[in-house]
Amino acid sequence: MALRKVKNLNEADHKLVSEAVGKAEETTDGEIVTIAATQSDNYSDIALIWATIAAFIAMSFTAFFPSLYLDLLIYLFGNWDNIVGYGEFAWLITTIGALKFLGVWFLLKYRPLLMLLTPSWIKSERVRERAVDLFRVGTQSKTVGQTGVLIYLSMEEHRAEIVADEAIASKVGAEKWGDAMAALITQIKQGEAGKGMAEAVAQIGIILTEFFPKSEANPNELPDKLIEL
Repeated sequence: MALRKVKNLNEADHKLVSEAVGKAEETTDGEIVTIAATQSDNYSDIALIWATIAAFIAMSFTAFFPSLYLDLLIYLFGNWDNIVGYGEFAWLITTIGALKFLGVWFLLKYRPLLMLLTPSWIKSERVRERAVDLFRVGTQSKTVGQTGVLIYLSMEEHRAEIVADEAIASKVGAEKWGDAMAALITQIKQGEAGKGMAEAVAQIGIILTEFFPKSEANPNELPDKLIEL
């Protein structure tokens, strides 16, 4: 789900979220994990695609409108009648393509521009993939009852995901997390990432309490603290 730009999390945000997790878990066997990452991917493949497209367009333009570049070629090689041949012109096209590729590649080292040129669906897909990967490593099947939930926030892409363990997913439909995501989005739009995460945790706690109420013997199996990557 797309979000607006958020500020960096500070110490107060970490404390707020950690306390929210502890409080939410007081009434449920569910375990909530919160992770905030600067970015979910480096998108180097997207930069490569744009650089390749730019090079192809430049080379095609040169090939279709050769007269625009002949003066440049003659300037480089000298004004001889027989010097402008297929070999020289092929060299010119290749050089222009290479320069255009390198220029766009280095230009896209500027992250805001790269993120602007990255399609929204790709960012959403990468954030989701990263959330699932982190869930599998740190949350999935790490509790006795398989009742772990991950709230993942990716700052650079301005997106968030909620991923639930098998026992929860089998009982709680994806639409059930709507209030949690709404709470998160509302605060993030105001630049309050920590508060948004805390409110999302509270909403998830309510859902988990309904389906997985606190039992007598249920240890705290996952960390309550906000993890920032």
